[in-house]
Amino acid sequence: MTAVGDGVTELAVGDRIAWAEGGGSYAEQAVIPAERALPVPESMDLQVAAALPLQGLTAHYLCTSTYPVDDGDVVVIHAGAGGVGLLLTQLAVARGARVITTVSTAEKEALSRRAGAAEVIRYTELGDLTTEFPARIRQLTDGRGADVVYDGVGKTTFNASLASLRPRGMLVLFGGASGQVPPVDLQRLNHAGSLYVTRPTLAHYVATREELLWRAGELFSAAAEGSLWVHIGARFPLAEAADAHRALEGRQSTGKVVLIP
Repeated sequence: MTAVGDGVTELAVGDRIAWAEGGGSYAEQAVIPAERALPVPESMDLQVAAALPLQGLTAHYLCTSTYPVDDGDVVVIHAGAGGVGLLLTQLAVARGARVITTVSTAEKEALSRRAGAAEVIRYTELGDLTTEFPARIRQLTDGRGADVVYDGVGKTTFNASLASLRPRGMLVLFGGASGQVPPVDLQRLNHAGSLYVTRPTLAHYVATREELLWRAGELFSAAAEGSLWVHIGARFPLAEAADAHRALEGRQSTGKVVLIP
């Protein structure tokens, strides 16, 4: 950090910080609100610190607050080799869950298993996702279904996710990589077993500085000590940001893509 604004007392020039919220970050220097700045441990690599906040905070609130994962839970995570997927898998496993993920390739399956997934389903090998995926989940859970499905894919996976839950299970829809889910008849939740569906967003789970620092502190401490693996799948010079976006759009990336000023 090279400068602080008037009235800022919690931070000082020279501090190492990261952030998940702050416009104009595709730049060599950026102005960040002090209340959104996250202290970075001295032992932590700054590229890892840059890669962790947005996806890490998302994974943290999903498994600690939206659906607090407990020991013995069966957790399904779509896009298991993505940035959120890899972190969420590790956090859920640390809380005692059995994690089942979806991926598209053998390379991504290896990454997901490294993160701790007990079972990995390549959805590209399934026929009708809406029927075959829930059947596979039932097979892996002795007919019971998952306690929670974390779905950041959206339109193409929503029906399969809903059908994979146990009675009174929860579908956490936190993104729409394949498009937004159309309006849903709530009577479906009744007929499928008194299910829960929620659509959270990060801003509501880091609304106060205290909550933001709690979540970031747990994540940075775990990453600094090596118990949380942050996978940086690609690094691009800042001048090649367009290429980074093309890689993301073409689903050529895994984990986090980092721009280097």
